[in-house]
Amino acid sequence: MSKVVVLRWGHRDRDKRLTSHVALTARALGASGFILADVRDEKVKATVEKVTKQWGGSFQFEMGTPWRRVVKEWRAKNGLVVHLTAYGENIQTSDVLRRIKTAGKDLLVMVGSRKVPSEFFSKAVSDFNVAVGSQPHSECSSLAVFLDRFFEGRELSKEFEGAKMKIIPQVRGKKAVKA
Repeated sequence: MSKVVVLRWGHRDRDKRLTSHVALTARALGASGFILADVRDEKVKATVEKVTKQWGGSFQFEMGTPWRRVVKEWRAKNGLVVHLTAYGENIQTSDVLRRIKTAGKDLLVMVGSRKVPSEFFSKAVSDFNVAVGSQPHSECSSLAVFLDRFFEGRELSKEFEGAKMKIIPQVRGKKAVKA
């Protein structure tokens, strides 16, 4: 199965919590890493690392690297770049997901927070521009839908190695136990 890393571009003061949510969504839904491009935020990093330590699995977190360098290095390793945008090929009504999967390459999935440079849409940057629906929505929701479709739901029953805590599913209430 292809390795998936999520690149978050843009990080406004009002987006700090959402950036954490994008990273945690990436982790929970099957990505192996997260890159907060162009900026550093130790609080977001600490949050993601704390969750990973407590709930298990291995999840790489990188920050501060310029997005252009990330893309250049990713492509040099023969990886694909997928840009999630409301303006791309619709994940439901096109064959874009099939084409991504049949390529069999590792994926760098890019999501923005503010208006992304028009360069993101170009062949020089993204191999695929993928839309989840055709209405404005959160990058967190588009990432969740994309990862679920890409991994075909298998990520929803994934066991995380080294977990100190585990959620016990039940009809009502909340139950978490030490692993």
